[in-house]
Amino acid sequence: MSRPFPLLAAALLAIAAVVSAAAHAAPPVPLLWKVSDADNSVYLLGSFHLLGKDDYPLSKDVEAAFADAEALMFELAPEEANSPALLAQMMQAAQRTRPGSLQQDLGPALWTELDAYATRNGLPLAQLATVEPWFVGLTVGLLEMGKQGLDPALGLDRHFMDAAGRAGKPAAGLERASEQIGVLAGMSLDEQRQMLAEALEEAREGPSKTRELHAAWRAGDVARLRDGMAAEMKREYPALYRRINVERNKAWLPRLEARLADKDDDTLVVVGALHLLGEDGVVEQLRKKGYRVERICSACTP
Repeated sequence: MSRPFPLLAAALLAIAAVVSAAAHAAPPVPLLWKVSDADNSVYLLGSFHLLGKDDYPLSKDVEAAFADAEALMFELAPEEANSPALLAQMMQAAQRTRPGSLQQDLGPALWTELDAYATRNGLPLAQLATVEPWFVGLTVGLLEMGKQGLDPALGLDRHFMDAAGRAGKPAAGLERASEQIGVLAGMSLDEQRQMLAEALEEAREGPSKTRELHAAWRAGDVARLRDGMAAEMKREYPALYRRINVERNKAWLPRLEARLADKDDDTLVVVGALHLLGEDGVVEQLRKKGYRVERICSACTP
């Protein structure tokens, strides 16, 4: 992918991802793996957290995995992900605590660009000035998604949370919202500035980078996602990559292994695609532990 935005893209792929609104003739090729021990399995499905209507229906492979699973797991448990308290919790974490102002944090050039963007889009700059740059960056990113007609209610996670509820299948979370918010709130000021700069740059240049990322996800293109955005983030922002990906993946492994230890109780796990890819991904980490791993992809070229 040409000129990806590693910080914004990683945050969106791992926590709140974006897609294009283009029409598609075929279901997305799934990023789906089956991890098995002697008596049961865990399906790992790589998600985009916000999708469009044209991203449905899903692949028959994905629907079969859901049908086979007795339970589901997500990054956050449905009751926490759907709670009105989640936004309040994020807003509280985003409130400025360091000395000085947002304008001083951003510097003249970035502040001027944010001021112009806020004016064009009717954003109250005085309110934005009370929060940290990472939250401003997410706000800009989400606003741009809205312009593309993207709906979090259509995200892959929400789709399967709703499906689990209708089917009466239990669903749990791999982490708490406070831990996920802490990843963003724990970004250095330089990382936060870069994330905001990337969001404003993509807003200025249009959604072409987002569409490239979404196209790679729809194509189930592991190499393109792994060697593009993920590799650039790991190279340019190793500390953040470790916090947003490596440390969370390691924290999830015991919970996934506990699911594998349950006899005759298969689980579908739906998490941001970044968490499944490459040597640091959950798929490879479970393979190294000796579990049987296979990609489920009837649409993939042999």
